Amino acid sequence: MSAVLKSNKSVDIDDRIERETKEIVRRIKAGEKSQFSRLVRLYKNQVASLAYKMVGDYDEAADVMQNVFVKVNQNIWRFDEKKRFYTWLYRITVNASIDYMRKHHRHQHESIENVKERADDRLDTPEISYQRNRLRQYIDEAAESLNEKQRSAFVLRDVKGCNIDDVANIMNMPEATVRWYLHRARTKIKKELMKKCPQLLIGMGFK
Repeated sequence: MSAVLKSNKSVDIDDRIERETKEIVRRIKAGEKSQFSRLVRLYKNQVASLAYKMVGDYDEAADVMQNVFVKVNQNIWRFDEKKRFYTWLYRITVNASIDYMRKHHRHQHESIENVKERADDRLDTPEISYQRNRLRQYIDEAAESLNEKQRSAFVLRDVKGCNIDDVANIMNMPEATVRWYLHRARTKIKKELMKKCPQLLIGMGFK
């Protein structure tokens, strides 16, 4: 019951932020340029978090975030107010992150977190905490095998927890295609983990 209440509360907060965002956007389009700073304050943490999941470095994520809001400022007049703002913003962030990695010839092996670990439901003893940290390190290494689209799908769905239809909108592709990239990403990561740490996976409750 508490989980349902928590979920409903989260939806209410998201709807409130979305309504506030639409009002800010309308005022910006009407010429109130000072409202853009409100938009930045409202979304800078989400953008920074997603950028970090993509590029794996806090300083570089800050650079990506700056580029994102420059692009948002330049293109906000194109935003369709009938759609959800965060999906539009996340698409810009994902594309900006990919562009950054391409520009700097980066391999996609930086930090990635499996926030849906079943281990989170277990007693958080020092041993479990140690195992969880080791598993995250192995996931970081396994992520080297992911291409840009696989990584985007994996980060958005399994790390950020976006709904699959939102991921499809952000990545601008059909849901079936997103599911395929997500399947390939999960398969590759699991394959690498089974090579490097099979006993750790078993011990953490993964099969």
